[in-house]
Amino acid sequence: MSNRTVLFRETPMTLLGTPVTVGGPAPEVSLSTSFVDSFKLLGDTAGKVRLVSVIPSIDTGVCEAQTRRMNEEAGKLGDNVVVLTISVDLPMAQKRWCGAAGVENVKMLSDYKDMAFGEAYGTWVKEIRAEQRSVFIIDANDVVRYAEYVPAIGQHPAYDAAMDALKQVTA
Repeated sequence: MSNRTVLFRETPMTLLGTPVTVGGPAPEVSLSTSFVDSFKLLGDTAGKVRLVSVIPSIDTGVCEAQTRRMNEEAGKLGDNVVVLTISVDLPMAQKRWCGAAGVENVKMLSDYKDMAFGEAYGTWVKEIRAEQRSVFIIDANDVVRYAEYVPAIGQHPAYDAAMDALKQVTA
């Protein structure tokens, strides 16, 4: 049983999985881009710096704002950086939301099938089968260079700190 928790509407929820360590290797996981297609987090972005934005559900205000912010930031980055947003929303819902919102600079990935990302990165919120809001930066050598696990689901991540860390990795 995990003793790690995240707050959801002031109620502690259990976190499953193993948190990553800054300076340690990034785990490889397979995520969904449709009901049948998958995407390897590291393998399909090999040689790139990854900014990984993790949200509980795209259909909530903070998640929507986080994804829009990451889309805006992604538009300013070079070709050596890829911005990925991960949630447990179905891939079709992610695509529909992106189309309606005009979000084109981030790659949406779904962990709905087996919570592989949540398990490997320690973001699985057991009671609601969602991801803990978090941000990771993984360098081109698959090393975790930044990790923020946001302590409350309704709280925004530290965008400026993440962008500063990204600048250091890409400098």
